[in-house]
Amino acid sequence: MFSKGSLSFRKFAWRTSLLSMATVLLLSGCSGGGKQQAEPTPAPVVEAPVEQPVEVPQEEASSPYKAPLTGMPLEASLTQRPLAVMINNAPAARPQSGLGQADMVYEVLAEGGITRLIGIFQSQSGIEKIGPIRSIRPYLINLGESYGGVLVHAGGSPEAYSIIQKQGKQDMDEIGNAGAYFWRAKDRKAPHNLYSSDEKLREGAAKLNYGNDVKVPQYSFYSEPTAASGDGAEGTAPVGVVSGEPGEKVEIKFLLDSYVVAYQYDGSSNTYKRWVNGSPHVDLNDNVQLEAANVIVLGADHKVLDDVGRLAVNVETGGKAMLFQRGEVIEGQWVRAAGDAIRFVKDGKEVPLVPGTTYFNIVPNSPSFESHVTISNP
Repeated sequence: MFSKGSLSFRKFAWRTSLLSMATVLLLSGCSGGGKQQAEPTPAPVVEAPVEQPVEVPQEEASSPYKAPLTGMPLEASLTQRPLAVMINNAPAARPQSGLGQADMVYEVLAEGGITRLIGIFQSQSGIEKIGPIRSIRPYLINLGESYGGVLVHAGGSPEAYSIIQKQGKQDMDEIGNAGAYFWRAKDRKAPHNLYSSDEKLREGAAKLNYGNDVKVPQYSFYSEPTAASGDGAEGTAPVGVVSGEPGEKVEIKFLLDSYVVAYQYDGSSNTYKRWVNGSPHVDLNDNVQLEAANVIVLGADHKVLDDVGRLAVNVETGGKAMLFQRGEVIEGQWVRAAGDAIRFVKDGKEVPLVPGTTYFNIVPNSPSFESHVTISNP
């Protein structure tokens, strides 16, 4: 039998034991068996990719306007009249200024075996210096007028003056009706130092009431992509292109052995670089070598008129010619209809020109046309 005090002690001990067990269980549950639980790692946030706008190349719209004498694209229709400028080509006059911005250039003999150049200027503006400017001859009047050009010169032969005065030609003569629109440079001696600019010449033409309502010939040109290369598929000529023989270099002797003009094809620009007596022929305005997309060599009958050596050159009846373009030479003829300019044809059809500047080189037919031309392929 237990006493009352003994029973109270046992109840106290039992409660203490239960409390200890509960404490142990509670601590055991909190400790996780002695290992600390890691907090869960939040899932990474993945942003949806943002698509960047893709620029789609737009095909350049071809200009509806083309320069009639070069075939080059223009921003607007060309309405200004050509200027036909007589340019000195004596050794003391080289290098000349402004030829690099001419649409077309003619080279033809004058007296003493020296050639004269005619620069036809229409599509470009801002030409600060053109020249040296020299005198005019009847056949130079003929060529300049075939482009509707205002004839720009300083003096002329008696026959040329007679034509200008009797036929009322629209000209600008430095020693006659238009001296205020020319100037003489101080770094060269006369007569190789007379210049003007396209702005001054157009100002003078307006002052003289020379209108722009003239007929300007329109040449046929290849499209620029077609003309960009002489090669088509597997080395064949592009469709529609008149092919010729290899003609990468041509040397032209007009009369004197001491004066030889050469054109050397440059494939990177698809043009012929111009040389004079083995040296690059440059434009003094920018010191850049002159170049042509087309070089035409044509034969014409020449006749000496007097003891001074003045010439009559037939630039109307046509004859043999060669066209150099895209590194090739095409043999054909030059023709000229009434009221039109000189054109190159083969088998009776006009051959399109490569867009760019064209140089016409007029050589005598004697002793033969071919004797003035040497073709090579370096």
